[in-house]
Amino acid sequence: MQLINSALVGGARKAIACKTIGISVRTIQRWYNEKARCIAEDARPQATRPVPANKLSAEERAAIMDVCNSTGFASYPPGFIVPTLADESVYLGSESTFYRVLRETGQLTSRTTTKSRKQHSKPTIKIAAKPNEVRTWDISYLGTRTRDLHYYLYMNVDIFSRKIVGAEVYEQELGELAALVLQRGVWSEKCVNEGTTLHSDNGAPMRSFTMQAKIRDLGVASSYSRPRVSNDNPYSESLFRTTKYHHSWPKDGFTNIAEAREWVSNFVSWYNKVHKHSGIKYVTPSQRHSGLDAKIMLNRKKVYKHAREKNPTRWHNKIRNWDYIKEVTLNPESKNVA
Repeated sequence: MQLINSALVGGARKAIACKTIGISVRTIQRWYNEKARCIAEDARPQATRPVPANKLSAEERAAIMDVCNSTGFASYPPGFIVPTLADESVYLGSESTFYRVLRETGQLTSRTTTKSRKQHSKPTIKIAAKPNEVRTWDISYLGTRTRDLHYYLYMNVDIFSRKIVGAEVYEQELGELAALVLQRGVWSEKCVNEGTTLHSDNGAPMRSFTMQAKIRDLGVASSYSRPRVSNDNPYSESLFRTTKYHHSWPKDGFTNIAEAREWVSNFVSWYNKVHKHSGIKYVTPSQRHSGLDAKIMLNRKKVYKHAREKNPTRWHNKIRNWDYIKEVTLNPESKNVA
């Protein structure tokens, strides 16, 4: 309180002072007695509160525990116990009541022999402020004209520039081939031991020993998605969609692997050098990767400002936002989180 008062005298805002010292503003208000104008003890812990009229009695709690631990129900959750008791014309409490009693007695654990699902935390946020800082990669199927036969497209993309830095087609899905694609992509960009982060899902090639060894040899940091969560690898997923919705995509499949490799090579050239990507303000990935997009953004601002000055009656709002994108984030925090 002395530190906060000193800050307030110095002109600081109470909210900022409390946040800096790690105390809630509400806590300060509870500590300070306005009438006596002094610090008072928080009276809530010592307050005498009446017992709720609907509180379970000791006998009712014991009855619930007896049922939950009985031979017939010991392996079942409340969602099964409560309806079964109702079928026998017995009601001891709701499912939430059963859960609350089990929690308070330390028995709220898995009541079956199956293993509980492993909780996977969200991958760490990755921020790219320049090329070759963060890459994502994945493998996708390429259909053929032969039934039950397909090829595998290995593709690495730089999330800052959206440039495809590695794309090759093979007949198998192997960690050795994934390591080869990664090595060629790192060598082509001359970023060995430059602190590049490579993000992928949890497939067998991504977790293979060969791939892990190559990642260490190249000085690349690894990052992985949660199992069966495609949203953790959105840049690669989006790139594959763009690939397979391209106007030249062979809907009937490829005739042979040579044709598939030629098509992928042409697509990569078009995507990097011709395609104006909406996620990077409609410049090509190659322009973004080489740093030309900053100058392009400035020129677009001039063109739009000149157009508005020339005919201001057609512009009701500000000109289009052509600000340079300084950072790109992989797996950012949700804006809806309170």
